[in-house]
Amino acid sequence: MKKLSLIVIMAGLIMFAGKSYAYLAHKTTSSNETVYVASADNAAVKYPKGAKIFKEKCAACHQLTGMGVPGAFPPLKGSDFLKSATKARLIEQVLNGSNEGLTVNGVKYSIPMPPQVDNYSDAVAVINYILNAWGNNYGKATLADAKGIKIKR
Repeated sequence: MKKLSLIVIMAGLIMFAGKSYAYLAHKTTSSNETVYVASADNAAVKYPKGAKIFKEKCAACHQLTGMGVPGAFPPLKGSDFLKSATKARLIEQVLNGSNEGLTVNGVKYSIPMPPQVDNYSDAVAVINYILNAWGNNYGKATLADAKGIKIKR
């Protein structure tokens, strides 16, 4: 029980720190209710819906830089897991979360990931942003990749 409490407290602190850092260190531009995360690449322009979802739901843990938090939350930038996983596996991860450990770039991560989105369209949008942000060039997911995935709530 103490370990679970510690994990919850750590996650809360990291989320707060990530949101504070994101607010202070990164600027966004807004145009017609679409928010673009300022970045060195074009992923935010190409996938604005995914960039907006990432900023709102994912950046607290994985950071706006995609570098994650060492030992706590895995990096998305240059992730061997993202590169090798099926698009369906990635969509399922953001839809349903996971309580299983995950190894990314040789490092084991064990903090559970809660579900981040509640529909297939949002899941595909954020996955496409992640697959193509921070220099990643890992392809593109489609709604067809979500076929057969059940949303667990």
